[in-house]
Amino acid sequence: MTILAVTGLKREARILAGPGLVAIPGGGRDAQALEALLAAQAARAEAIISLGIGGALAAGLKPGDWVVATAVAGGAEAATDPAWTAALLGRLPSAVSGIVLGSDRMLTTALEKRAAHDRFGALAVDMESTAAVRLAQRFGLPFAVARVISDAADTDLPDAVKVGMNPDGGMALGAVLWALAKNPAQLPGLMRTGRDAGRAFRALADGCRLLGPRIGLPDLVQLPLDVG
Repeated sequence: MTILAVTGLKREARILAGPGLVAIPGGGRDAQALEALLAAQAARAEAIISLGIGGALAAGLKPGDWVVATAVAGGAEAATDPAWTAALLGRLPSAVSGIVLGSDRMLTTALEKRAAHDRFGALAVDMESTAAVRLAQRFGLPFAVARVISDAADTDLPDAVKVGMNPDGGMALGAVLWALAKNPAQLPGLMRTGRDAGRAFRALADGCRLLGPRIGLPDLVQLPLDVG
């Protein structure tokens, strides 16, 4: 049995990959394609986690901060597994907990992020947690969500970021360079975004070492004790 981890980028998947864990980058796939990709692995999975980087919706969160979800809001809504969530928080002592929003698109402006926070009360947003919830519900798997902040709630991301990811989770460098050529004024914002993402990737790697090879997953099936 394996733990199934769904994330956004191939870079995140490389950080997460290890024995007993299958990391699948959602990339720019639509929800249906991502769910089909995950479902192909679900028969061998004991649990699923949405794990990687995400955007802040709540003020005060900065790049590199960890958010562990107590529930997912948006396209599919459910509470996360309480034992797994508690284990994640125990191994990530600086993490904050609360609702994470699963979105079908990037939220790139401070205005969009503020509106999402006001509507859902969510601390952070990503584009893979909705698929994780649906797969967990479909196959009866425990699930959890842990995300590292890559952009603050009051930060506007440059438009070039929207074209920066291929469907397979790889970086679309050519598309980013073309967007930058059309609007060179994006360069400072793109450089800042790269620096913030670098902090998030480092925090993701550090946190995964703390979580261990089972990503904090406790033994969810307890063998009965013979007390006779």
